Parts: sequence; structure tokens; C-alpha cells
Amino acid sequence: MKYLFLFPFVLFFNSFSIYAQSTLRLSVKNSESKEPLIGATVKIIELNKARLTDSVGNVAFEQTPDGNYTINVSFIGFADKAISIKTPQYPSTFQEVLMEEGEEEEEEIIVTATRISRTIENTPTRTEVISGEELTEKGNMKPGDIRMMLNESTGIQTQQTSATSFNAGIRIQGLDGRYTQMLRDGYPMYSGFAGSLSLLQIAPLDLKQVEVIKGAASTLYGGGAIAGLVNLVSKTPVEERELNFLANATSAGGLDLSSFYSEKYGKTGLTVFASRNSNTAFDPASIGLTAIPAFKRYTINPRFFVYGKNTTADVGINYTTENRTGGSMDYIKKGSAGFFEKNNTDRFTTQFGIAHRFNEHATLQFKNSFSRFNRILSIPDYIFNALQQSSFSELSWNRKGENSDWVVGTNLVTESLVEKPNAIDPKRDYRFNTFGIFIQNAWSISEKIVLETGLRGDHINEFGFEVLPRVSAMFRLTPELTTRIGGGYGYKPPTIFTEEAERRQFRNLLPIDMINSRNERSKGINWDINYKTSIGDLGLSFNQLFFYTKLSHPLVLANTSGNKVEFDNAAGFLDTKGMETNLRLTYADFKLFLGYTHTDASTHFANAKQWLPLTARHRLNNVLMYEIEDKLKLGLEAYYFSKQKLGDGSFGRDYWITGFMAEKLWEKWSLFINFENFTNTRQTKFEKIYTGTLLNPVFRDIYAPVDGFVVNGGLKIRI
Repeated sequence: MKYLFLFPFVLFFNSFSIYAQSTLRLSVKNSESKEPLIGATVKIIELNKARLTDSVGNVAFEQTPDGNYTINVSFIGFADKAISIKTPQYPSTFQEVLMEEGEEEEEEIIVTATRISRTIENTPTRTEVISGEELTEKGNMKPGDIRMMLNESTGIQTQQTSATSFNAGIRIQGLDGRYTQMLRDGYPMYSGFAGSLSLLQIAPLDLKQVEVIKGAASTLYGGGAIAGLVNLVSKTPVEERELNFLANATSAGGLDLSSFYSEKYGKTGLTVFASRNSNTAFDPASIGLTAIPAFKRYTINPRFFVYGKNTTADVGINYTTENRTGGSMDYIKKGSAGFFEKNNTDRFTTQFGIAHRFNEHATLQFKNSFSRFNRILSIPDYIFNALQQSSFSELSWNRKGENSDWVVGTNLVTESLVEKPNAIDPKRDYRFNTFGIFIQNAWSISEKIVLETGLRGDHINEFGFEVLPRVSAMFRLTPELTTRIGGGYGYKPPTIFTEEAERRQFRNLLPIDMINSRNERSKGINWDINYKTSIGDLGLSFNQLFFYTKLSHPLVLANTSGNKVEFDNAAGFLDTKGMETNLRLTYADFKLFLGYTHTDASTHFANAKQWLPLTARHRLNNVLMYEIEDKLKLGLEAYYFSKQKLGDGSFGRDYWITGFMAEKLWEKWSLFINFENFTNTRQTKFEKIYTGTLLNPVFRDIYAPVDGFVVNGGLKIRI
């Protein structure tokens, strides 16, 4: 009954007159190999009717009124093709449509996070990609940052680390945010002191796609990818100029203004992204504390490209500055006494890459990035003021063969922290230098079996040498059924920057004991099954993933003398195991996504098993989309989180979050509106989120939204 409101749209946009009818038949194939393309989308433009090709590349539209039609055929990795057909067909057999591989389409689905650039269908490493329309739809819901976009994927949870400043980290398969590596175009970034703010300081307008690899992936880019990695892929110049503007306002007092420009000028190209994001202090529960802090953020990111006959290069600069103040509403609005938490940040990042192609098979590539991140975190009577500087340099050689691809390389990663002294804690400065060498291979053993292997050796100046093997395999059991299995080792050097430390604003926290501490080490395995087919007009895609990760000697907080705490390596281990189920159904202009995640994350210390705090064991993701191409988008969402154990041993309650999004599109512009959390689910409706007074509150763990029902809407312009 809850979807009945969609029926008028269906009747209005899909109505047509029925006269003499016949069956329209097409057979879609690869123009070079003549192999059938399974799951290609075939759409009759005049009837607004679409279907997917079956297991032999065929599609049939029964009861099609006789007449002339324009047919659009699309398939991932191939250029779209438009043909004209007259019905009834003579002879009444399947008309062949030959598809050619298209460079522009391939760029959208090439997986870069695995280093070996292959299409997602030919990559043994299980990789989830958010791109195209899905990225645009999620951007409508939260144009100012990527937090919501990631949180609405199965197996991923963004964990709020501050009750008043909205700071958050990312958790994959139940593991703490420090075990997920964030990349930008393959450059490791946003680590350490910047981790809890990175999700809030990245706007999605200039992103082409987001790639997510779950499970141990340290072999690919080094330490930190125990839970997985997220690679944010930026848009690059194409032949046609792109100029986009976005303006968004929220009922919580937020304002987002973003622009993106991209153009190719012969042998050079340029992209420029700029944004201003702000919010006023917002207290929906009227408890005197901010659920969304007052903040202003400015970002500018130009990037320049050079294209030679055999050599290409790009250089980019990113600067982000933000002032964020959460806490007492009286303090923020009236200047009176009260609790506050301020985050003043300046981030400056450079990127440089150059690649030289020796021939059609071999390429040498050098990449370098440098990041300077200054953050002042202050609460009453305490300030943590530190400068984090990090760099990444890599030289790699790629060879693409007919059946086998190789990558061999070496890299150097540096990270240092210099803290200004305060009267409470000793300085927690450090400097890590990590030198690594790696080799990877992807081997297409046959049309049905692809094997990917990798080996990395890293030496960390303070903590010694790590050897990281990794292997993945893909088996095409039938044209519709594919399975992948893979596993590897991971590690993470110990630092004080964890979700636990962030929640206490790093106060009374001693530095890491470099002599007695050691790397956290992991082993993990993933196995997934993917099935894709069509049943008449119904397209079906099903993916089932099983995962397991064991993390030995994780860092845990321990009490010391003088009311201080420090991080020590635990004697035991923690593990996380479970499964993710994803089902995608398409019918005409409808898309239904159903997802379920089961996560069993536990600690095993002192021969006792305990539920890992702030991990929902059961999650449901439900999304229904209705779309008329280039005209209208409607989306209805519902997400369920089961109860979570909190750090004090108590339990939070389960909850649902719902949302509705609509966008009306014209040729050069569109209007959108989003009703986020319209059931107004808030942790402050369940319980009090702090003890003590507003002058000196002690906060409980945040496991549910605190901002409640928020409406946002705006305008997008494409020139």
C-alpha cells in the first residue's frame, strides 16, 4: 500500500495507444568476438519500455504496437547504440545488434583501487562501485559531504565520535575506523589526526565513482587497510566541457554551494572544484546542546593535466579550511558559559602523477602526494593543537599482456605529528617512515577462471618488517553465475588516533610506548556469489558475501597512575564474521534494492568473549527508485539497525531511519528535495545522551542519529 502514490506517475508517463501488435526481437552481441552480451539494457524510447538480455543475449518485447521505433542498447564497457526498427519485423527472427567497446563507458567502470586496471566484471578482487546515477542520487541527499553516501551501503557504518560536533569515522564489517584506508585517486590520505573529520570535509560533486574493497587489503597500499579501503575517484577532463553548479539548503540551517569545471584543451586539460559549506547550530531535541554544530568550510581544488604521445601527467592542489563549534547553544549563540568543542582545521594537499608508455603493453608510473593538516581541538580547560604532515611516493611498472597483467613497484610513506605543549599531557609527537616493495599479478587462466595474487613487504622504522601475501580468484560457473574468493594479511602501526581517543578529545592520554608496542596484525577472507539474469521484463541481480577477519594484539585503552590512560597491545584478539546479502530488481522504470548485513564482532581477551561495542549485528537496507530517464527521479528508503552494545556495558535500542527523495530534471538544470529521517528517529528521544550538567557533561556513546528529521533541497545547473 505504501507505494500506491507512485501509480499516477506510472500511468501518466507510460501511457500509449494499442493498435495492431507484434513481437520485437533483438540479439545483442560483441562486435569483435560475436559473444552474446548478457544483461544488456534494451530500451524502446517511444514506449519508455526497457528489458535486459537473457543468458544468450536475446530480448523480446511481446505485444508491441506496429510502427517505427528508436531502440537504445547499452552495456557496461561498451558504447551505447541507437537503431531504428519497424514492426512487424520481416523476417520475424532475432535482429542482430553488434556493440563496440567504448572508451568513455570503460572509464566509468574500470576499477583502479586494485592497481591492475580491469573492468569490474573481470576483476577477481570483490569491488563495490558507486558511480553514475547512484552517486548523483546519494549526492542529492547530502551534497555537503560523503558520510551518508557510505553509511547507506551494506557492511559499512559511519560511527559518530562526538555528540556535539558531528565528527565521525567509517567502520567496515564492524571494525574500528582506523582499520579502513581512505584513498583519493589511489593516493593514501586522511589518516591519523584527520580521520574523524575526513568524511565531513569531502563533497561529492567532483567524484566520478567510489570504489570499496572490503577485507584485508594492506597488500595493495600498505598498512591501515585491515577492514578494507575506500578509493574516491575524481572526474577528469573529457572531450566535452563540463560546468556544474549546486545549491542546497536544509531545514537545520545548512547551506551548500558547490561548483565543478572540467575541459580538455587539445593536449592539456583542467578541472576545478570549489565549495562553501556551512550550518548554524541546531538543537532539535531542545536540550541545550548542538546535534549539528555551527561551522563554515571552504574548499578549492584545481587540477591540471598534460597529454603527450606516450607521456601523461597531472598536478593538483587541494585546500580546505573549516571552523566547527559544537556544544552549548547558549555558549554559541549568546557567548555565555557552557560546554563547547571547537575544531579549527586547515588542510593543504598536493598531488602529482606522471606515466610514460613504452609500448601498448608496458607503462612506468610515478606518483607523489603531500598533506599538511593542522587541527586545533579545544574544550573548556583543554586544547590539543597539532600539525600532521604526511607524504606518499610510489614508482611502479605495469605490464598488460593478453592473459596476464603485472604490477611491480616500490613506495615510501612518511607521517609525522608535532604537538604544541599543553599543561596536562606530555607531547605525543611521532615520525613514521615506511618503505615498501610490492608485486601483483592478474592471470586469466581461461574464460572461466581468473587468478589475482600479490605480495608486499613493508618496513616501518619504529616497528619492523611486515610480509603481506594476498590471493583472490574468480570463477564464472555459468554466464549468469560468478563466484569470488580471496584473502590476505594486513597490519596497522599503533597510534593514539582511534575512535576511543577522539571521544575523550585526547585528554589525559599518554603517548604510544614505541619500545613495547607492536603492529596490529590481521588475517581475513571473503567469499561471494553473484547471480544476474532476467525473467521476462524483470531484471534480477543477487550477491551473497561471507566474511571473516581476525585481528591479533589490537590496541586497547588501559588505565595508568595519575588518572591517565594509554594504549597497549591486548594479549588476545578480536574477530568479526558475518555476511552481506544484496538483491537488485528492475522492472520498467522501477528499481528495488534490498540489503541485509549480519555482523558478529567480538573481543577475545583473557579467555572471555565480549560483544564489540558500537556494532549493529543486524542491518537492513531497502531502497525503491522510480526513474523516467532525464525527466524524473523518486526514491524511498528505509534502514534498520539492531541494538548495539555501548562502551559502559549497557545496550542501545534498535531503530529505523526512513527517507524520501525527488528530483525533476530538465535539459540544463534540475530541482531536488530530500526528506531525510522523516520518522524523526533520534537517540535523544530514546534516552538522555549525557550525565552531569551542561557546564560539564559526560556523554554516552552515540549509536543513533541525533539530528532527527531534516529536509534539504536545491538546484543543480549543467552548462
